[in-house]
Amino acid sequence: MLKESFRRVEDARYRQIIDAGDYFMQVVRTGETLRIIDVEGNEAADTLFYNAHNPAERYSANDTVREQGNVYLEAGSTLRSNLNNPMLDIVADTVGRHDTLGGACASESNTVRYAHDRRCMHSCRDNWMNAIAENEHFGVTKRDIAHNINFFMNVPITPEGGLSFADGISGPGKYVEMTARMDVIVLISNCPQLNNPCSGFNPTPLEVAVWEG
Repeated sequence: MLKESFRRVEDARYRQIIDAGDYFMQVVRTGETLRIIDVEGNEAADTLFYNAHNPAERYSANDTVREQGNVYLEAGSTLRSNLNNPMLDIVADTVGRHDTLGGACASESNTVRYAHDRRCMHSCRDNWMNAIAENEHFGVTKRDIAHNINFFMNVPITPEGGLSFADGISGPGKYVEMTARMDVIVLISNCPQLNNPCSGFNPTPLEVAVWEG
């Protein structure tokens, strides 16, 4: 379901560009609204959420998919934690579908999916490892890196139940917007993947904007 936002980026209390292949890690407070913007289109935002006061509580694909009865995310979806608590509500979305199943690229998956010489290519997991190493004050550790959301990424499910990576359905300036139901740490990898269509074979910037509650 597509739904436009009434919020203007000019009124946001905070804005930041996430360069191609870089990461973002900040806290969004209860009642605040986060927008992730696909600046040039066909980019993937591999995203993790944590309870800012207890990072062991984190976004859960299993709980989110089970409770909403849909493997894709859209306006009206509630992102739930591994304790089945609501973390964020998607309140606006101009793309219409976001992936919960495809996971994030890593050196191991680059090797298995593509070739041994792709193992050393930069990945979303590398971004997350850099983020937690450079932001120890959040209390997120390697063991907290679990299943993620791929905002803007198109991962159709085949009739046999498998997954396929397809061209993105996002476009320049499209966005997804979420209101926090608890204080959350937001960890985004602007996907550096060059081997499949999730970043259009050419990673481009993302932007985040946050409004006060």
